[in-house]
Amino acid sequence: MPANRGIADPPPSHVIVHLTDSHLLAGGAPLHGTVDTVAHLERALERVLDSGLAIDAIVHTGDIADLGELDAYRRARAIIEPVAERLGCPIVWIAGNHDSRGPLRVGIFDQDPTAEPVTTVIEVDGLRIIGLDTSVPGMGHGHLDEAQLAWLTAELSIPAARGTIIALHHPPVPTQVRVLESFQLDNPDDLAAAIADSDVRALLAGHFHYGITSTLAGRPVSVATATSYTVRVEAPPLGFTGVDGEQAINLVYVYEDSIAHVAAPLEVRPSVVTLPDGFFDR
Repeated sequence: MPANRGIADPPPSHVIVHLTDSHLLAGGAPLHGTVDTVAHLERALERVLDSGLAIDAIVHTGDIADLGELDAYRRARAIIEPVAERLGCPIVWIAGNHDSRGPLRVGIFDQDPTAEPVTTVIEVDGLRIIGLDTSVPGMGHGHLDEAQLAWLTAELSIPAARGTIIALHHPPVPTQVRVLESFQLDNPDDLAAAIADSDVRALLAGHFHYGITSTLAGRPVSVATATSYTVRVEAPPLGFTGVDGEQAINLVYVYEDSIAHVAAPLEVRPSVVTLPDGFFDR
């Protein structure tokens, strides 16, 4: 099959690794007694390294740890930081509802264990990434208070050269698993108002343990699948089924006028077709 030589897509300006919900435990203990979350996280990063892609940032959208244990944060850092150093890219760490701000600050950032929201702003070659903290200590749902919304509005008042991506744990979009409805971000309209007239190009989230593509204020929202375990959307209406399988990360390709979110499963399956390099250039 000859290639259409009239098509030549420009390369992306940035590629971001979006992973979420690693749920590590102290000592590398298995989650729920069976799930090897350490191995799953390591496999996710191996997939990234094996791809050979030039990565501009790694974004972890929360529930880094399952019980907020200091050792779990140190373990996550020991797994992800060397990969980021090898790739030459920064890491954006987001707090989730399972995280504890004090131990997170100590284990990830070497900071004092304060209970202040964990927020981040970085810029990579003109692309700004803002990390929000939607966690509510001791609760499962998410919320953005007036102070954080005001901070976000102030940050967005000055546009970035290549726009802004927002990362947060709780998705600002509906869940399709009814038992998770009470665990959603409870004020998505406030976030929508804050980004309405801004340079925000996309939002990255986690929390639900399954992938979603949606919109907020006309911007794409991408909810990544967890690296720990996944939730079956086709469970009974009032049921909840978590399985140790179908884990994935997202690769976010940023182009001049669009953004693509590509799910990359952790499990490597047998190849059915392998073509040599340059096959379609013949």
